[in-house]
Amino acid sequence: MLELVFLCLFTLTLIGCVAAKLSILYAMVAGYLLFSAYAWLRHYSIPAILRMSAAGVCTAKNVLTTFVLIGMLTALWRAAGTIPTIVCYAADNIRPSIFLLMSFLLNCLVSFLTGTAFGTAATMGVICMTMARTMGVDLVWAGGAVLSGAYFGDRCSPISTSALLISELTGTNIFQNIRKMMRTALFPFLIACAIYAIAGVFTAPSGGGSAAQVQQALSSVFRIGPFTLLPALLILVLSAFHLHIRLTMLSSIGAALLLCLFYQGMDALSILKLLIVGYHAPDPEAAALMDGGGILSMVNVAAIVTISSSYAGIFRETGLLDGLKGKISAFRRKYSLYPVVFWASIAANIIICSQTAAIMLVHQICHFPEDDGPSFASVLEDTVVVIAPLIPWSIAGTVPLASASAPIHSLLAACYLYLVPLWGLFAQNYRRTHTAQAVQSH
Repeated sequence: MLELVFLCLFTLTLIGCVAAKLSILYAMVAGYLLFSAYAWLRHYSIPAILRMSAAGVCTAKNVLTTFVLIGMLTALWRAAGTIPTIVCYAADNIRPSIFLLMSFLLNCLVSFLTGTAFGTAATMGVICMTMARTMGVDLVWAGGAVLSGAYFGDRCSPISTSALLISELTGTNIFQNIRKMMRTALFPFLIACAIYAIAGVFTAPSGGGSAAQVQQALSSVFRIGPFTLLPALLILVLSAFHLHIRLTMLSSIGAALLLCLFYQGMDALSILKLLIVGYHAPDPEAAALMDGGGILSMVNVAAIVTISSSYAGIFRETGLLDGLKGKISAFRRKYSLYPVVFWASIAANIIICSQTAAIMLVHQICHFPEDDGPSFASVLEDTVVVIAPLIPWSIAGTVPLASASAPIHSLLAACYLYLVPLWGLFAQNYRRTHTAQAVQSH
């Protein structure tokens, strides 16, 4: 009972922050104080609670390192001329009416090649959001298209860490899982394409800067040329060879550094500054399009990750979630697999705020030995993986949106992420009803 009280208080705090349009960081701090109080009431000392918290944070050290690389990469791609060049080349060829659809498809492609939503948002996502500002496209819709596309590959790429994790947990073959994922996501993918195509037509701006104005503004600040595309090409090529994403990002960062020094004519001190505080263009018109990035741009999401990771250590040591596990396990014995995993995924992502931890928790509380491995893997991919980025305080959604400089309300326009789990729920209910009718007819 005590556990339920603290979980409800935390949930109400999160909802209150969202409703009051306050930073979710306030709710995360309040949550840490609540869960620490629970541990203290369970007779854990303050030093023990701090050790639990530190153990949880240690599990996120690789993610925090990636945040630093993302901040540096997004600043350097601006300063090196990579993003300005892509924007200038694309400004003549992409109409605002088809921009949302193209953003979704381009991010799908890059995420499938790289296997990471974070890396996709920090590269193609930044490019698409910059172009959206250039064309005057609605930023909420553009951010939704970016986030949807980023998680297309995070879900079904053969080098996706979430896909590999689920394959390992369920003891299944990842390529067989991917074939099944492609089938279950085909209808949601096509519907998402249709929605972005229609939304693009109806939300297409009547104004916005012309291609010539954009090119003039950017060429006055940056040297535009094919050499500046090298950092972006490195991301695509090295990802195709399955090089680890952090090494791939470091290679792109190195190439962008050289371009800043020898092609854009920047000095070392200016480069060091932009790595920390982000890029700031000297021209106001170019600044409106290109300013951003830097390590400091990731501080807010890094703080959210650090605090939410500390929860995991407290949960593990105090057994705070054991009661929730027992209740879900009881439902699992009464009802079919998909709806139980669906609702368990929502609960796990609300409480844990981490996609990886949520996957492991849902697998632990919903899996029975008699379950078919491939079917269970498919259900996990169709639920917990794509539900995670829809939770406003989960790092799965906040980090990509922050990397791409998209508004948090873009979660509402991430159509593909809603369609995949809802389509699975509908299909499962349809099959169950159809089977019941067939049995009755005989």
